[in-house]
Amino acid sequence: MTIEPRIVNPAGLLPESIKAINLLHKAAHSAGVPGSTLELVHLRASQINGCGPCVDAGARGMRKAGETDERLFAVAAWRETPYFTDAERAALALAEAATRLADRADAVPDDIWAEAARHFNEKELAAIVLWVATTNFFNRINVTTRQPAPQDW
Repeated sequence: MTIEPRIVNPAGLLPESIKAINLLHKAAHSAGVPGSTLELVHLRASQINGCGPCVDAGARGMRKAGETDERLFAVAAWRETPYFTDAERAALALAEAATRLADRADAVPDDIWAEAARHFNEKELAAIVLWVATTNFFNRINVTTRQPAPQDW
Protein backbone atom coordinates (compact mmCIF):
# COMPACT_ATOMS: atom_id res chain seq x y z
CA MET A 1 0.00 0.00 0.00
CA THR A 2 1.40 3.36 -0.99
CA ILE A 3 0.60 6.28 1.26
CA GLU A 4 0.58 9.67 -0.37
CA PRO A 5 1.37 12.62 1.86
CA ARG A 6 -1.23 15.37 2.02
CA ILE A 7 1.52 17.99 1.65
CA VAL A 8 5.28 18.06 1.58
CA ASN A 9 6.68 17.71 5.08
CA PRO A 10 6.04 21.09 6.76
CA ALA A 11 9.72 21.44 7.68
CA GLY A 12 10.44 21.35 3.95
CA LEU A 13 7.83 24.02 3.27
CA LEU A 14 9.06 26.17 6.17
CA PRO A 15 12.83 25.64 6.11
CA GLU A 16 13.44 28.18 8.89
CA SER A 17 11.84 25.65 11.25
CA ILE A 18 14.81 23.30 10.78
CA LYS A 19 16.99 25.56 12.95
CA ALA A 20 14.56 25.32 15.88
CA ILE A 21 14.20 21.56 15.44
CA ASN A 22 17.97 21.12 15.43
CA LEU A 23 18.29 23.22 18.60
CA LEU A 24 15.70 21.05 20.38
CA HIS A 25 17.54 17.90 19.29
CA LYS A 26 20.89 19.27 20.44
CA ALA A 27 19.53 20.43 23.80
CA ALA A 28 17.84 17.11 24.58
CA HIS A 29 20.89 15.09 23.58
CA SER A 30 23.40 17.19 25.55
CA ALA A 31 22.16 16.65 29.11
CA GLY A 32 23.82 13.33 29.84
CA VAL A 33 20.93 10.93 29.24
CA PRO A 34 22.23 7.89 27.35
CA GLY A 35 21.39 8.19 23.67
CA SER A 36 19.89 4.70 23.73
CA THR A 37 17.42 5.81 26.43
CA LEU A 38 16.36 8.84 24.41
CA GLU A 39 15.90 6.65 21.36
CA LEU A 40 13.80 4.17 23.35
CA VAL A 41 11.43 6.90 24.52
CA HIS A 42 11.28 8.30 20.98
CA LEU A 43 10.35 4.89 19.60
CA ARG A 44 7.74 4.21 22.29
CA ALA A 45 6.01 7.59 21.91
CA SER A 46 6.03 7.15 18.14
CA GLN A 47 4.46 3.71 18.48
CA ILE A 48 1.70 5.11 20.69
CA ASN A 49 1.02 7.90 18.20
CA GLY A 50 1.10 5.63 15.15
CA CYS A 51 3.82 7.63 13.41
CA GLY A 52 5.15 5.33 10.69
CA PRO A 53 8.13 7.45 9.65
CA CYS A 54 9.31 7.91 13.25
CA VAL A 55 8.83 4.25 14.20
CA ASP A 56 10.61 3.11 11.06
CA ALA A 57 13.49 5.58 11.25
CA GLY A 58 13.82 5.20 15.01
CA ALA A 59 14.04 1.42 14.91
CA ARG A 60 16.43 1.43 11.95
CA GLY A 61 18.66 4.03 13.58
CA MET A 62 18.71 2.11 16.84
CA ARG A 63 19.61 -1.11 15.07
CA LYS A 64 22.40 0.67 13.16
CA ALA A 65 23.70 1.98 16.52
CA GLY A 66 23.93 -1.61 17.79
CA GLU A 67 20.60 -2.08 19.53
CA THR A 68 19.56 -5.73 19.83
CA ASP A 69 16.56 -7.16 18.03
CA GLU A 70 15.17 -8.42 21.35
CA ARG A 71 14.99 -4.91 22.75
CA LEU A 72 13.67 -3.37 19.54
CA PHE A 73 10.94 -5.96 19.20
CA ALA A 74 9.97 -5.61 22.86
CA VAL A 75 9.64 -1.84 23.19
CA ALA A 76 5.85 -1.93 22.84
CA ALA A 77 5.69 -4.53 25.63
CA TRP A 78 8.58 -3.26 27.76
CA ARG A 79 6.76 -3.97 31.05
CA GLU A 80 6.49 -7.68 30.26
CA THR A 81 10.07 -8.26 29.10
CA PRO A 82 13.44 -8.52 30.87
CA TYR A 83 15.43 -6.47 28.36
CA PHE A 84 15.36 -3.00 29.93
CA THR A 85 17.17 -1.47 32.89
CA ASP A 86 15.26 0.14 35.75
CA ALA A 87 16.31 3.58 34.47
CA GLU A 88 15.07 2.78 30.95
CA ARG A 89 11.78 1.50 32.39
CA ALA A 90 11.35 4.73 34.34
CA ALA A 91 12.03 6.77 31.19
CA LEU A 92 9.61 4.64 29.16
CA ALA A 93 6.87 5.05 31.78
CA LEU A 94 7.41 8.80 31.81
CA ALA A 95 7.33 8.90 28.00
CA GLU A 96 4.08 6.97 27.89
CA ALA A 97 2.40 9.19 30.49
CA ALA A 98 3.61 12.39 28.80
CA THR A 99 2.38 11.12 25.44
CA ARG A 100 -1.04 9.97 26.69
CA LEU A 101 -1.96 13.15 28.55
CA ALA A 102 -5.72 12.76 28.07
CA ASP A 103 -5.89 9.16 29.31
CA ARG A 104 -6.19 10.00 33.02
CA ALA A 105 -6.99 12.94 35.27
CA ASP A 106 -3.47 13.00 36.71
CA ALA A 107 -1.67 12.69 33.38
CA VAL A 108 1.79 12.15 34.86
CA PRO A 109 1.24 10.68 38.33
CA ASP A 110 3.68 11.39 41.14
CA ASP A 111 4.81 7.75 41.30
CA ILE A 112 5.89 7.79 37.64
CA TRP A 113 7.72 11.09 38.12
CA ALA A 114 9.34 9.94 41.36
CA GLU A 115 10.63 6.74 39.77
CA ALA A 116 12.14 8.72 36.89
CA ALA A 117 13.65 11.19 39.38
CA ARG A 118 15.23 8.27 41.22
CA HIS A 119 17.29 7.48 38.10
CA PHE A 120 17.82 10.89 36.48
CA ASN A 121 18.84 14.29 37.82
CA GLU A 122 16.83 17.43 37.03
CA LYS A 123 18.80 18.28 33.90
CA GLU A 124 18.38 14.73 32.60
CA LEU A 125 14.66 14.76 33.44
CA ALA A 126 14.36 18.04 31.54
CA ALA A 127 16.06 16.41 28.54
CA ILE A 128 13.72 13.40 28.63
CA VAL A 129 10.64 15.62 28.90
CA LEU A 130 11.92 17.86 26.09
CA TRP A 131 12.71 14.85 23.89
CA VAL A 132 9.29 13.26 24.48
CA ALA A 133 7.63 16.58 23.64
CA THR A 134 9.78 16.92 20.51
CA THR A 135 8.91 13.37 19.48
CA ASN A 136 5.21 14.11 19.95
CA PHE A 137 5.72 17.25 17.86
CA PHE A 138 7.22 15.19 15.01
CA ASN A 139 4.55 12.51 15.37
CA ARG A 140 1.72 15.00 15.12
CA ILE A 141 3.17 16.64 12.02
CA ASN A 142 3.79 13.32 10.27
CA VAL A 143 0.45 11.75 11.17
CA THR A 144 -1.59 14.86 10.34
CA THR A 145 0.05 15.29 6.93
CA ARG A 146 0.23 11.50 6.31
CA GLN A 147 3.97 11.41 5.81
CA PRO A 148 4.90 7.87 4.74
CA ALA A 149 7.76 5.83 6.10
CA PRO A 150 10.58 5.76 3.55
CA GLN A 151 10.29 2.82 1.17
CA ASP A 152 13.81 3.04 -0.23
CA TRP A 153 15.81 1.80 2.77
